[in-house]
Amino acid sequence: MKITILDGYPLNPGDLSWEYLEKYGDLTVYERTAVADIAQRAAGATAVLTNKVPLDASVLAQLPDLTYIGVLATGYNIIDIAYARERGIVVTNVPGYSSQSVAQLTFALLLELCHHVQRHSDRVKEGKWSQSLDFSFWDYPLMELSGKTLGIIGFGDIGKQVADIATAFGMQVVAHSRTETDQSHRANFQWVGLDELLGRSDVVSLHCPLTPKTQGLINIDTLAKMKTSAFLLNTSRGPLVEEESLAAALNAGKLAGAGLDVLSAEPPCADNPLFTAKNCLVTPHIAWATKEARARLMGTVEENLKAYMGGRAINVVNP
Repeated sequence: MKITILDGYPLNPGDLSWEYLEKYGDLTVYERTAVADIAQRAAGATAVLTNKVPLDASVLAQLPDLTYIGVLATGYNIIDIAYARERGIVVTNVPGYSSQSVAQLTFALLLELCHHVQRHSDRVKEGKWSQSLDFSFWDYPLMELSGKTLGIIGFGDIGKQVADIATAFGMQVVAHSRTETDQSHRANFQWVGLDELLGRSDVVSLHCPLTPKTQGLINIDTLAKMKTSAFLLNTSRGPLVEEESLAAALNAGKLAGAGLDVLSAEPPCADNPLFTAKNCLVTPHIAWATKEARARLMGTVEENLKAYMGGRAINVVNP
């Protein structure tokens, strides 16, 4: 069996190994693949693994030998699922591998907004502490999380882990989700409607999937319902947020700060309005990318391929 990985570098830039897949067939790994080269590079492959390289109907139609697509991520919107199902091509994904890492970065962003750690460290290195008349100084407001309310939109694995961390910080948690599961074990938790969540929360954190209903969920109208002292966090999907509206709210003082790991276009345009917005942190889609999370992802990639070859496919997204 010929196995082709179209864009292996983001998942494994060299600190992990692809050797474990070689026992399943003739493996070829490309670091990146341009759209124009997809059909040529995937020609003759029975299995194609892709992270962000799209496989639409026009490309899949050129790959008659293809019977399996392994998505090297959780989201699979890059695949024409309907056409793959029509062709009998099995498509699998990797759910849940990065929950711990995403929850961790969510709070890394929040804690930076609360204490401005990097900014204060920079001031120290610039000599401001050495020149201070007092033993302590701060250039930015400092905020304690205990007693504050965290609003979580989307309450899957990541949302639950964020709630667990919030509890450790002494925060109250309100949540809004398509499905309201039993959370009676949480003394600090309440299900609420979206408008109530936006109005009550000191911090709003997005952990919902991108769907037609959630695209642009954070917009000029929903931002107006938030406290002017509130923070917005997005470690989920970039298009959940209308970036022009968020930048305008931050610059007008209608929102205290924001931390985002995802943007509507990735890589983003250099003139993205959030890059110059007040008190806005932007990290380059790294929440998923700890070595531990990537190792878990690669382990599931093998499990998916092995199960498919054994006739009992798992994590199938187009049954």
